[in-house]
Amino acid sequence: MNKFAVLIFALIYPLSLLSAAEVIHQERSMYRNILVEDSDNVRCLKFNEQTNETHQSCLYKNDPQRLVFNYTKLLFSGLLVLDKAPERVLIIGLGGGTMSNSIHQLYPNAIIENIEIDPAVLKVARQYFGFIENERISSKVADGRIYIKRAAIKNQQYDWIILDAFNGDYIPEHLLSQEFLKECKDLLTSGGILTSNTFSVSKLYDHESATYKSVFGDFFNVRNGKNSNRVILTSNQPLPNGKVIANRAKALASRLEPFGVDLIKMTSAITSTKDEQDWPESTKVLTDQFSPANLLNQ
Repeated sequence: MNKFAVLIFALIYPLSLLSAAEVIHQERSMYRNILVEDSDNVRCLKFNEQTNETHQSCLYKNDPQRLVFNYTKLLFSGLLVLDKAPERVLIIGLGGGTMSNSIHQLYPNAIIENIEIDPAVLKVARQYFGFIENERISSKVADGRIYIKRAAIKNQQYDWIILDAFNGDYIPEHLLSQEFLKECKDLLTSGGILTSNTFSVSKLYDHESATYKSVFGDFFNVRNGKNSNRVILTSNQPLPNGKVIANRAKALASRLEPFGVDLIKMTSAITSTKDEQDWPESTKVLTDQFSPANLLNQ
């Protein structure tokens, strides 16, 4: 495991879950080794890759609605920017299906599309994590970039796009370029939002931030610790001010409480790049020709 991977693992995985685990399922997919582990009341989906091991999704077996990971909770900050209930949601990166299940429980009429590149992950989500599929929730095995391109050809639009896709060490480079983010932006309805799960500490932090700003302008960073995951929250319309966000948090707080999401507390974790830009202006933007892999190998 490389140093960066060790750091991320330590940051995103609650210490209370580090007891001895029982492997209840394992298989080798075309992309990685997949493990499902039980540790007391917690079940986790874990990827073992060449240089890394990560916990992709966990649930409390006696309370599957309550979210385990902080980053998953932070993704719900998107509801503070949306000016209406989401009607169409696109999720790139399935994991155990936690995010899809939670949004469905909150908004049962919403149409949710889940895209996952690894068919084995979809199978495990169905078998071990209670991933919900019905007439309003679909799942497809596809590369996220290709799916986005095809959605554009079909003139599909989404109120909320969620990017939560990772390979061994980081976000796949073709899902982190300026071109890709422009493609995502073109799929958003007016006032639609994009939330991206990423990291507060990485060699790509500055480049990643500069790339998002080049496409969307100023954006929100959402994080509950200096060295933790961060969620990048963007829109194709101007972002709401603090008063609007506070009012929406109060209005939604009780609905999010069963999921372990404290929206009112989360408002203090939101910062705007308009007020606090923490990367140099000269930072080079990531493109399909200037890739993260090149930077990570420096």
